[in-house]
Amino acid sequence: MKSVRFKNHKYVGDPINAVKIFNDKEVDEIVILDISATAEKRKPNILQIKEIASEAFMPLAYGGGITKLDEIKELVTSGVEKVVLNTAAVQQPDLIKQGADWVGSQSIVVSVDVKKNLWGKYKVFTMNGTNNTGLDPVEFAKQVERSGAGEIFLNSIERDGTFEGYDLQLIDAVTKAVHIPVVAVGGASSVDDFGKAVAHGASAVAAGSVFVFQRPHRAVLISYPSQKELKEKVFSINA
Repeated sequence: MKSVRFKNHKYVGDPINAVKIFNDKEVDEIVILDISATAEKRKPNILQIKEIASEAFMPLAYGGGITKLDEIKELVTSGVEKVVLNTAAVQQPDLIKQGADWVGSQSIVVSVDVKKNLWGKYKVFTMNGTNNTGLDPVEFAKQVERSGAGEIFLNSIERDGTFEGYDLQLIDAVTKAVHIPVVAVGGASSVDDFGKAVAHGASAVAAGSVFVFQRPHRAVLISYPSQKELKEKVFSINA
């Protein structure tokens, strides 16, 4: 599924088929998030994740419904290279440290979903963007780094699926506050947007809609830029 501002979800296709297509297109890494698992109090579907991992030729990150160290262990032994925590990172910060101590910080990612409140202040949201924690994303990023997270997946809810470009102000603020890699996501419309995010401090970029929709009618068509284009417009920026 792919959303717009975490709402209006549109069916993209079977995840196995999508992974196979992205394999052929030489994607660098794939992040799979079960966006309703936590709200529905569902555990990770290990059998499905194993099946997806067996088809993925690139590193695979998974998030959704993770609340225990045993689940992190099961995911990693099932072929997942990075475990993504979101709601649990707020409710159970000790789980970040437990996971990092067991598998290493490089495999523990905290997804920080951010939206502005009525007064224009950035706040961290959980539960697929429905719960305002009241936390400041910069301070929260520092906290998860201290807890042992090895990477932050920084998601702008307001830019999600809009093709309006990344929130560069948010990227600037968070990347300057931490020393771990920050992956920017939410709003990409082109490879040029990837370059802008990297120029503003992002260590990497992620995208969804730009890879799976053909505009203007949002018809499903999985695509991916060439390695040559990525090298010229993104990878060369910090070289």
